Amino acid sequence: MTYADPSQNLDSPKVKRRDFLYVATSAVLGIGAALSAWPFIDQMEPSADVLAAGGPLPLDLTHVAPGQQVVVKWRSKPIFIVNRTPAVLAELKKPSLLSRLRDPNSQQMQQPAYAENWSRSIKPEYLVLVGICTHLGCIPGYKPQPGDPQLGPTWPGGYLCPCHGSRYDLAGRVFQGVPAPLNLPVPPYHFAGDASLVIGENPKGSTFQLSSVEQI
Repeated sequence: MTYADPSQNLDSPKVKRRDFLYVATSAVLGIGAALSAWPFIDQMEPSADVLAAGGPLPLDLTHVAPGQQVVVKWRSKPIFIVNRTPAVLAELKKPSLLSRLRDPNSQQMQQPAYAENWSRSIKPEYLVLVGICTHLGCIPGYKPQPGDPQLGPTWPGGYLCPCHGSRYDLAGRVFQGVPAPLNLPVPPYHFAGDASLVIGENPKGSTFQLSSVEQI
């Protein structure tokens, strides 16, 4: 199955030159601007044989700005990576948001144990998700701006599935009253350094596999 965000042009020369880099979008929170960018993460680009085998995918996140999302492809799945701002992290803890979510405490098995926390991550500032809606497998769009005109004044920032309107917050937690039944999955990953992310490989002591989640 080929995944594509209908808002992105995947036939562009940049996409063809970066087979492993699926989509990169940038939205700097708090200044009311949404920008598109191709971050310089090719310094740790894996070889074609590593990608073909679905091995660990190392990424340098040094150039991913606060508020920015990059999307890479791992095992034919889009992986969302977001550098979350302090304002976003504060929003994720608000009772007013938690009361609107279906599984605010990540009790359902949609993440490894090391991401079963309020931020659904190892490092709160970095969100790592499988970008596949748990309703029918579409790719949700990145809607980070609070109060987005399309989503209303109470929108805290998050993801909107373009197919049937499922919504997720910026921890990948699904809202109540939408078709999607579960939070977005968190893949196995760890950090080899402060901003050196490795997708597809757990921290030492963990044996989590993506096939363990309830639904992708």
